[in-house]
Amino acid sequence: MNHAAPDSLLRAMFDAAVAAAQPALCVPRHLPAAPQGRLVVIGAGKASAAMAKAVEDHWPGDLSGLVVTRYGYAVPCSRIEIVEAAHPVPDEAGERAAKRLFETVAGLGADDLVLCLMSGGGSSLLPLALPGLTLADEQALNRALLASGASISEMNCVRRHLSAIKGGRLAAACKPARVINLVLSDVPGDDPVDIASGPTVPDPTCCSDALEILRRHAIEVPSRALSLLESGEGESLKPGDPRLPAIETRFIATPQMALEAAAKVARDAGFAAHILGDAIEGEAREVAKTLAGIALQVSRRAQPVSPPCVLLSGGETTVTVRGNGRGGRNVEFLLALGIALHGEQGIHALAGDTDGVDGQEEIAGALLAPDTLARAWQRGMNPRRHLDDNDGHGFFQSLGDSVVTGPTLTNVNDFRAILISAPHPKESR
Repeated sequence: MNHAAPDSLLRAMFDAAVAAAQPALCVPRHLPAAPQGRLVVIGAGKASAAMAKAVEDHWPGDLSGLVVTRYGYAVPCSRIEIVEAAHPVPDEAGERAAKRLFETVAGLGADDLVLCLMSGGGSSLLPLALPGLTLADEQALNRALLASGASISEMNCVRRHLSAIKGGRLAAACKPARVINLVLSDVPGDDPVDIASGPTVPDPTCCSDALEILRRHAIEVPSRALSLLESGEGESLKPGDPRLPAIETRFIATPQMALEAAAKVARDAGFAAHILGDAIEGEAREVAKTLAGIALQVSRRAQPVSPPCVLLSGGETTVTVRGNGRGGRNVEFLLALGIALHGEQGIHALAGDTDGVDGQEEIAGALLAPDTLARAWQRGMNPRRHLDDNDGHGFFQSLGDSVVTGPTLTNVNDFRAILISAPHPKESR
């Protein structure tokens, strides 16, 4: 197999994963029956505007609403207002949008229905701090959380307990209207409370959980934030809370669905496809070492499966930032994978974020080939130094191996594919 063929197949699998989670495909089949009263559409996330457009295109009656999405991810709608705000660090536009969502659902009746469109990125797009905290506090907290190595579940637990909109608080404002959530999952385990930090679902976690996370990861927060958590003032709404309306949650797309779409592309190309997991978490470079060990065992021993094959996985890794590079958890994974594979012949890989943005770069991810490290050394680049500096984007972009998609208008989180094209010849060992 030539060098271009593995790259082309890997990119086709990634594109299929993204396409499987497109709102235009996923939303219509999950739309509810028309209510007796009004339909009000709200939402937040990188896919929320595309989801709103799909609702508009397939809803037969009247509707109105407001959703907030990331800058550059807006899709023109005629009846639902689309607002853009900052991600991953929130800004004033997001704060204004969060306040307006409360205004949008104010005064609804029992015959009305709130259709909430939630997808990944909503946590940053809906900043609204509890009394005594400011937007600047939320911005500093987000930066600290992103650099801490905390999992997405841990980060969102902290956010929920310092927010005036997350953790079921927006759902409470909808009562007595019913709430139906259409959720495009980007989190390991598909827990709705972790998608956009759960503005319209109850939260089973407590302030004490948030405090423990801050202490475990040595994350500094303002004294007022600690006071809110220690006193319980920041407590979110729990399951069964009488302040909550009737809530139904429907998952319209998940990481597993995206991986299955990629697996079909691989099988159609003659490769066995094995999904290792859709909820893999951990430090990106540690996950890379583990998957490299599996890939080498497959390549050299045909265990536990035989090549030619593709190993697929999803979820969300984390990066504890220690360097000054351009970041990106998927490219950090890929660079660490390349170092662990050490140029093993017949193994190619792709890692990328299905929203088209890995870290804070407008780059989805990158491709890895057996000659990647050798090409880097020829250019005077030390792969280990780039990894130590958390500079995966700088490394792969210099080699011309970045994967750039532009805004994909969806988000089912990380996608990783390791393609093993042939058994490693024993004679060369």
